[in-house]
Amino acid sequence: MARNNIPGKLYYSISEVAQITELEQYVLRYWEKEFSVLKPKKNRGGNRTYTLKDIELINRIKHLRTKEKLTIEGARNKLTLRKPGEEKTQITNAGKVRTALGQIKKDVKDLLKYFS
Repeated sequence: MARNNIPGKLYYSISEVAQITELEQYVLRYWEKEFSVLKPKKNRGGNRTYTLKDIELINRIKHLRTKEKLTIEGARNKLTLRKPGEEKTQITNAGKVRTALGQIKKDVKDLLKYFS
């Protein structure tokens, strides 16, 4: 079992992450350039491989951009807050919840495809 009781894999492709986070692949690639903390590894073929930690970070960024309406720079600054506080914990928890929900949605879609 993976973190947050999400059955899953160690690594996810960019298409799987796009489906889980409900973001376009180009947004993920763009955020990788804009947020130095987001650095998915690449396999031998040069394809990005994301971990659950990466997906949680993406969901935190998404929360900051969409729910808190922060600019890229504002989100970048908020992510790098050094003081552990309630706000940072809430953002982290929101990212974990979004990751879990996204994985569940992906699993349901995969099951529907399987049984169709």
